[in-house]
Amino acid sequence: MLKSMTGFGKAVLELGNKKVTIEIKSLNSKQLDISTRLPNLYKEKDIEVRNLLKSELNRGKIELSIFVESVGSEKEVNINIPIVKEYYKQLSQASNEIGINTDNEQLLQTIMRLPETLKIEYEELDEKEWVSIEAGIKQALLDIQSFRVQEGAALKRDIYARIANITDLASQVPQFEQQRIETVKARLRDKLNELNDKQNVDENRFEQELIYFLEKLDITEEKVRLANHCEYFLETAKTEDNAGKKLGFIAQEIGREINTMGSKANETNIQKLVIQMKDELEKIKEQILNVL
Repeated sequence: MLKSMTGFGKAVLELGNKKVTIEIKSLNSKQLDISTRLPNLYKEKDIEVRNLLKSELNRGKIELSIFVESVGSEKEVNINIPIVKEYYKQLSQASNEIGINTDNEQLLQTIMRLPETLKIEYEELDEKEWVSIEAGIKQALLDIQSFRVQEGAALKRDIYARIANITDLASQVPQFEQQRIETVKARLRDKLNELNDKQNVDENRFEQELIYFLEKLDITEEKVRLANHCEYFLETAKTEDNAGKKLGFIAQEIGREINTMGSKANETNIQKLVIQMKDELEKIKEQILNVL
């Protein structure tokens, strides 16, 4: 079954006073390329998240983002009362000794700008909360897999139709082959007739050379291999998972046979068919770039 590398998955969780939104986006890429955007509270789980994405998504440019909306905060700020008292005691004593008059409000403002008057306690990760978030990530992965399957079905229809077009175009080649042979014969005879010693031409030798020349231009093997490659392409697409790279290799072989057929054609109608087959193949290659 063909799957696209393009996909999007989303999950929204309500966890106490938090709303957690998980989004996963996937685009086509030759390899697996993962990037994550996690709140500081969940940074320690980054490797675990990456391993989960790697096990499920196989290939593509993957972006995971977790957004947290909270009525609280990841950090709690408290006034360090003992430190403030000590600062106040020492500053008051210094003011009296120096003879500086300061009111309490002004003194307090000065104290609160001094080091360690505030205690910042950061929220620690709750493992029970993470279990819920991990379940949300898995739900988003299910969504993106479903998206990939839907996109893959559209790719499959287009690719199959173009393979059928190539097969149909190749089947039209034989009707022009006899004319192709006659054209080659006529061209060679015209060249021979231009020679001054044309009366000395050995007809038997001419036929032998002609047969040898036509054998070099024979495209029977290319037609057979092209048909086999097209059949193998469809078989691979139907039976193998994550076959994008393999289908790319088969498409290269299909292109090789089409190109060889074109170089040997020596006939206008066959060359037109070859150009049409190349056009269909290029569109297939574009689509395969997005196949998982």
